[in-house]
Amino acid sequence: MTSLKIAGVPEHFNLPWHLSIENGKFEEAGIDLAWTNVPEGTGKLCQMLRDGSTDIAVILTEGIIKDISAGNNSKIIQVYVQSPLVWGIHVAAASPYKTLDELKNQKAAISRFGSGSHLMAIVNAKNQGWDIRALDFEIINTLDGAVEALTEGRGDYFMWERFMTKPIVDKGIFRRIDDCPTPWPCFVIAIRNEVLENNTEAIEKLLSVINKATVSFKQIEGITNVLAERYSQKEEDIKEWLKITEWSQQKLDKNTFDKVQDQLFELDIIDKKAAFETSAV
Repeated sequence: MTSLKIAGVPEHFNLPWHLSIENGKFEEAGIDLAWTNVPEGTGKLCQMLRDGSTDIAVILTEGIIKDISAGNNSKIIQVYVQSPLVWGIHVAAASPYKTLDELKNQKAAISRFGSGSHLMAIVNAKNQGWDIRALDFEIINTLDGAVEALTEGRGDYFMWERFMTKPIVDKGIFRRIDDCPTPWPCFVIAIRNEVLENNTEAIEKLLSVINKATVSFKQIEGITNVLAERYSQKEEDIKEWLKITEWSQQKLDKNTFDKVQDQLFELDIIDKKAAFETSAV
């Protein structure tokens, strides 16, 4: 039995992992897989790969490419979710801001520097023609921290996955004023190089298990209800989310890698580029 540690955000994208663990699928493949939920998101996941507190991370594509270019000794071993991530742009319910234009020069709440909420705030600013050097940030760590920061006025807007934030909108705590989809596949699976080198066969088996799970995930009987209950969502929202979400069983291709890295470089999020051959398998 090979013991492996994996970490990811506590969001509906990752239910195939949890069901496979609960149903003993990894154990059947000779893998003792321990999952850690990381509500802080991509910045924290990058740190965990760096310090060895996780072996594998299910992580935002742009976040891990940024961190690999900055020296994270890990590789992307597969695309996990092929479809874009739809980032909702949120303000407090009582906020005076009604349109995206009004958020120019206002403070963005982010989970941490290097996180998806940080990187996508820059991407959004670029899309709007704002001066990205003028962006101002408030670090809030988690979604709960964002609720506090926006309600208290320490941050003006917050970007997070639209559907996971929908219950907060439904409760009248946030208002969503716009969306900003990523122009690339949203989640990949990354692994520390040392772990990959020492456990090649086990990693192949792990990918086989999760790929079988994601291929048939949408066909699981009652999956809409399961997702709604586990993630405190309305079934109508889950149905909409399932329609636009496509899991992947493929490697990351060089064209996609280059597209993401080129945009990160253009936005001054990275100051040097990593080689595809040393960043992905």
